[in-house]
Amino acid sequence: MKKILLGVALSVAVLQGCKKDNTDDEEVVQLTVDEQKEYDDAAALDFLNKHYLDSKGVITAFDDTTDTDNNEKKLADYNYVKLPSGVIYIVRPGAQPNPGKDVMSNDVISFFNITKTYSATKTNDKITYSDETTFINNVANTGVPSIDPAYYYVKSSVIKAYNTANSTTVERNFYEIEGLQEALKYFKSFDNRDIAEDYNMQGVIIVPSRAAFARDNSIYGTAYQNRSFVFNFQLYNTRTRLPKED
Repeated sequence: MKKILLGVALSVAVLQGCKKDNTDDEEVVQLTVDEQKEYDDAAALDFLNKHYLDSKGVITAFDDTTDTDNNEKKLADYNYVKLPSGVIYIVRPGAQPNPGKDVMSNDVISFFNITKTYSATKTNDKITYSDETTFINNVANTGVPSIDPAYYYVKSSVIKAYNTANSTTVERNFYEIEGLQEALKYFKSFDNRDIAEDYNMQGVIIVPSRAAFARDNSIYGTAYQNRSFVFNFQLYNTRTRLPKED
C-alpha cells in the first residue's frame, strides 16, 4: 500500500512539474466566467495599444522592426467607446456618410468587412489576444460586401427550418453576434453607394466573447466559444427588411 501511495504521489509531483515547466509559455486553462471577462477586457486594451488604422482605415499592427509607423495614431488614442456589455467601438473620423442611414437591428445590410477572432490568453503574466483566425475578409476574398449576413440578423425562416430539421429549439443567438448588433447602431450606412467603389473603412468594433457566442454552441459548432471578434468595416445601402425576406 505504501508503494502504491508513493507512486501516486510521484505521479502528482511529475504532473505539477510539467505544469510549472510551462509557466513561461501560454497558459491554457479553463477560466471562470469572471476570469474570462477580465482576460477579454485586458486583451482588448492591449490590442488597442498595438494597432492603428492605415490610410484605408484597415487595422494594422505596429511593426517593431521599423520606424515608418512611429507617427501613426494607435487605436487607444481614438475616442473609443466601451459599452456596458464590454463591446468597444471606434467611429473613424472623416470616413462617415453624411447624412447616411440609421441601422436597425433587423435591416438588410451590406457589410464590407475584415473580421478576425481571438482567444484571450496569458503569457508571462501578460494578457493578450492569441490564436488569430479570420472570420470574414471581403478585401482578400470576393472584394464585395457580405450581404444580409446571418451573424448580424438571421431570418426567422432559417431558424424555423433548422429547428424543424434538427428537432431543436435554437434561438437567434445561435447565429447572431449580439455585440455587433449593439454597436452598429452607433454607425450610419452609406446610401446608394456602388459596391464596386473602393472601400474606406468606417471604424472598428471589438466584441468580447461574452457578447459573441460566449461558451455556447452555435451554427459554427464550438469553433467560436470563448473567442472575441474584431470587426473592421464599411456599411453599404442598408434598407428595411421586407416581410418576405424574413
